[in-house]
Amino acid sequence: MTSQPLPESPERAIQSLSPEQRRREARDLRGRIELQVGPGTRAWEVAKRTLVGTYNDGFIHAGNLAYLSMLAIFPFFILGAAVFSAFGEEAERAATINAVLYALPPIVGNVIEPVARDVIEARSGWLLWAGAGVALWTVGSLVETIRDILRRAYGTHATHAFWKYRLLSTGVILSAVLLLLFSLIAQFVIGAAQEVIAAYFPQLVDGVGDLLRLTRIVPALGLFGSLYLIFYSLTPSKYRRKRYPKWPGVLLTTLWWIAVTTVMPAVLRNFFAYDLTYGGLAGVMIVLFFFWLVGLGVVIGAELNAALAETPEEEFSQTEETDEGRRAALAREMEEEEHAA
Repeated sequence: MTSQPLPESPERAIQSLSPEQRRREARDLRGRIELQVGPGTRAWEVAKRTLVGTYNDGFIHAGNLAYLSMLAIFPFFILGAAVFSAFGEEAERAATINAVLYALPPIVGNVIEPVARDVIEARSGWLLWAGAGVALWTVGSLVETIRDILRRAYGTHATHAFWKYRLLSTGVILSAVLLLLFSLIAQFVIGAAQEVIAAYFPQLVDGVGDLLRLTRIVPALGLFGSLYLIFYSLTPSKYRRKRYPKWPGVLLTTLWWIAVTTVMPAVLRNFFAYDLTYGGLAGVMIVLFFFWLVGLGVVIGAELNAALAETPEEEFSQTEETDEGRRAALAREMEEEEHAA
């Protein structure tokens, strides 16, 4: 039996369906022919790109996100407490815990809540702000992991120094905390308005009851806004243009998160018995499993946005030669992206 030598690394490379790879293929003749006569509709191609990208990177990154989420969630509570204490009463600094727990399944929140409250109550004054400084670095590692997920999905590479990315991550984290603060303020205002109407205008309660029930979607809108901020700010600069949609992946991730939060308690109650396998660590494992599922949703959302990204080179190769105006506009766009890069 003769042993065959292993092929060279380019022959064994994983097939990439990223926008950058499709951009390069669209520049040569073979890529243009495949785009013209290749099988399947656009929906088929988008689904294929999303599934292939998720299969290649999703499970690895989901595990990484689960670990970093578990590592960063308590520092995030400390950071949120510091920000809330700067804007409001000292007694309200635990409000960030309530806001985050609202987005978690009860079985996960019951594990995190007592530890989070102990962590917040143990810090005050300069110790709270010192913990917030450490929290920025810890949560920044989680943000940088999401940046790497988006970078891999689009097939790009780092273009700035490490410290610049860390500064950008700090801005993203603080913006997310402020957005969470505004979401809590909106919930407080809506609740206060409901109490005022019930106390002074009881005849209007029935009329506005249905409208007030719609306010339950405020936390979901806050989650969507936070995810959109993260996706937009961490997407490679070349793909932040209006041409490349961001909201589909954000919407998918938001719906995935809500679905996991809704379904997970029933699934664990009826089909799994983590305490029989992990004993006293069952609660920790359930939290990790939840963050793993959320991380997988983030990867799927990133891969969906990358799959929907159609580069000017791709559109140029599909545009009829008689449409000179559109081809000229695409040529200018390609030149602008080339200079921006």
